[in-house]
Amino acid sequence: MEAMFRWGALTALAPVAWGANYYVTHHYLPADAPLWGAALRALPAGLLLLAAARRLPRGDWWWRAAVLGVLNTSAFFVLVYLASQWLPAGTAAMVMALSPLALTLCAWLLAGERPRPAQLSGGAVGVGGAALMLGGDAGPVDGANGLPGLLASLGALLASSVGYVLAKRWAAPADGGGTPGVLASTAWQLTLGGLLLLPVAALSEGAPPALDGSASAAFGYTSLVATALAFLVWFTGLRRLPAATVGLIGLLNPVTGVLLGTALDGEPLGPARLLGMALVATGLLLGRPRPTRTPPRPRTGHPDAPSARRTAAAQRSGPPPGP
Repeated sequence: MEAMFRWGALTALAPVAWGANYYVTHHYLPADAPLWGAALRALPAGLLLLAAARRLPRGDWWWRAAVLGVLNTSAFFVLVYLASQWLPAGTAAMVMALSPLALTLCAWLLAGERPRPAQLSGGAVGVGGAALMLGGDAGPVDGANGLPGLLASLGALLASSVGYVLAKRWAAPADGGGTPGVLASTAWQLTLGGLLLLPVAALSEGAPPALDGSASAAFGYTSLVATALAFLVWFTGLRRLPAATVGLIGLLNPVTGVLLGTALDGEPLGPARLLGMALVATGLLLGRPRPTRTPPRPRTGHPDAPSARRTAAAQRSGPPPGP
C-alpha cells in the first residue's frame, strides 16, 4: 500500500502542473495563436525526452507512437482549442471534468480493468465535486457554436481517455528487449504529435508568434514542466496504478486552477468551491486502490528442516528392517 501511495503522489504532479498551466497560459502566452502554442509546447518536450531516451521506435511502435501522438497530443490540443473558442470556459472545463468516469469506462472496455464499486462511487463523487467548483464559471450553451463546441469538448475527452488507456495497454514494464519504457514511449508520442501539429498551425495561423521574455519563460514552463515532466509522471502512474485511480487523481487539475485563481487573482473561494474540494478529496479516498495480499513466497535454496532431520536420523540408524 505504501508503494501505491508513492506512485499516486508522483502521478499527482501531472494534474497539479496542468492546473498551474492554465494560469500561465492565460496571463503570459499569446491568445491569438493556440495551435502554435500547442505545437511549441509538445515538440520541444518530445525532443528533450527523445534525447534522454536515445532510441527510436521499432516495428509496431512506429504506428503505435503515431496513434498515441494523435490522440494524446494533436487531436486533443486541437479539440480543446475549438471547445475553448465555442464554449464558455467553465462549461468546457465541466465536460473535461468527466475524465475519471470516461477513463474508467475506456479501461474496462479496452484493457479489461473492471472497476470496483468503490471506484465508480469515488468517480461519481469526485466529478460532482468538480462540477460544484466549476459551476459558477459555466455559461449558457446556445447559438450556432453551442453544439459543435460540446462535440469538440466531448471529442477531446474521448481522445485523451482512449489514448491514455492504449498507452497503458501497450506499455512494457521497463526498457529493454526491444520494448519501450515510459521515457521512450512518451518521447515518441509527444514528438510525433508535435510534428503533426506544425502544418495545422502554419495553415491556420500563419507564421509562429513573436515572443518576448515573459512569454518565452512561460513557454519554458509549459513545455518542460507541464508537458515533458507531467506526461512522463502521468504515463508512469498509468503503468503502476489502476486507470480509475489515475483518473480520479486527475481531478487535482481543476482544484489547482481554483486555488491559484484565489491565491494570485483574488477570486472568491466560497462555500460551493470548498464543498467541491471536499467531495474531490472524498472521491480520491473512495477510489484508492486496495492493497493486494500476496501469498508468502516459499523459501528456495534452503532444505526443509524437518525432512533433513528425518533423513539424517534414518541414515544414522541404518537400513530399515526387512519384511
